[in-house]
Amino acid sequence: MAATIKNILCAVDLSDHSAEVAEYAAYFASKCGAEVDVVYVAPTLSQYTGFKIPQSDIHAFVGEIVSGAQASMNGFVSQHFDGVKATGEVMVGYASDEILAKAKKDGADLIIMGTHGRKGIDRILFGSVAEKVVKNSTVPVLTIRPKA
Repeated sequence: MAATIKNILCAVDLSDHSAEVAEYAAYFASKCGAEVDVVYVAPTLSQYTGFKIPQSDIHAFVGEIVSGAQASMNGFVSQHFDGVKATGEVMVGYASDEILAKAKKDGADLIIMGTHGRKGIDRILFGSVAEKVVKNSTVPVLTIRPKA
């Protein structure tokens, strides 16, 4: 029995590489008749509340990030998903956790996301959102590396 793909979760970071990720998501959606949920996860910054930075300032800053990201997301979706049913959402939290939770909650059949392909010390310091999603997802994950 062939897998049915009707709901694609496309995770982007709104960088230049996100256009490549969107291209794959739009292609799969058009071929499968699927809908696409495009998501960007803004960092919470809650880990900085103990550094003499008032929590209200952190919340205000995150609010500005989310507001700006939502405006960018709206333009991104209209630019890259023409002819495909797609919605954009900005969430706040740890990217891998939020992506996995949304995929489960919305019943995603496929996750498409970018990877930066970090190696060595960069990978140790920054981790890999894509790796965490691949290791913990219950649905297939297609990762797109940036073109050289």
